[in-house]
Amino acid sequence: MAVQVLSFAYMLYNIQIMDYRTTADMPSFIRFPSRGSCSTGRVIALKCFECGTRAKLSRIIGGVEAAPGSWPWQVSLYYNNRHTCGGAIITSQWVLTAAHCVHDWAVYAGTVTHNPAKVAKQSVYAVEKIIYNKNYSHRSHDSDIALMKLRTPFNFSDTIRPVCLPQYDHEFPGGTECWISGWGYTHPDNSKESIYAPVPLISTKKCNSSCMYNGEVTPRMLCAGYAEGKVDACQGDSGGPLVCQDDNVWRLVGIVSWGTGCAEPNHPGVYTKVAELATCS
Repeated sequence: MAVQVLSFAYMLYNIQIMDYRTTADMPSFIRFPSRGSCSTGRVIALKCFECGTRAKLSRIIGGVEAAPGSWPWQVSLYYNNRHTCGGAIITSQWVLTAAHCVHDWAVYAGTVTHNPAKVAKQSVYAVEKIIYNKNYSHRSHDSDIALMKLRTPFNFSDTIRPVCLPQYDHEFPGGTECWISGWGYTHPDNSKESIYAPVPLISTKKCNSSCMYNGEVTPRMLCAGYAEGKVDACQGDSGGPLVCQDDNVWRLVGIVSWGTGCAEPNHPGVYTKVAELATCS
């Protein structure tokens, strides 16, 4: 990321991720649990967790470095023992990320650091199956989305929680303040700590204008950032979440996908539009 300068209902939505190709013998779509209350008080980890909520945290002075639990759905995807991409927890055993990130990953959850001494103490989750959109285009970045199923489920806690999926019939307007988080490139002496930043959504019409991306943004993408640059996702943030608050819960509105440079004027970050690739049923 480039930056200059519980009595709750169990809210995991019944969705279908359509037209996906899988790395194992699986159907072309996968269903997630429908919304409902936890009558027994037990969901996998013997406790109900509402999606899109965070534990009560003290204020973070400066608003840059993330405290544990500040973005509990954020995960780090490791390949060859190195952080390469981000992802977002959507259920106890499923992570959503970018298709261009897919490899033989290990998933680290509940962490805000890549300090080797601290990472060694974190929970690592092996990936069992990967499902990616069959319409994904490496050239155009269209439909840049993938699902990863873990061999073992997450143990939900204050630092590991799922994010809510967007309501497919709800459009967040341009100007809505959303948030990005991750471990991407910030400067030559890159920090090993997770950081986060607010970015406003930009209308597709504006983002497709001749002074920005000149028609390259498809209906399955959205833009967020500032015309003057300064704040943006960058290398290493790919696959990570763009979340917006809605009715007091956080929803996964976008997945870090592509852009021209990092924090360049008139070239905001472009994200996979989750609502366009997940249909409620």
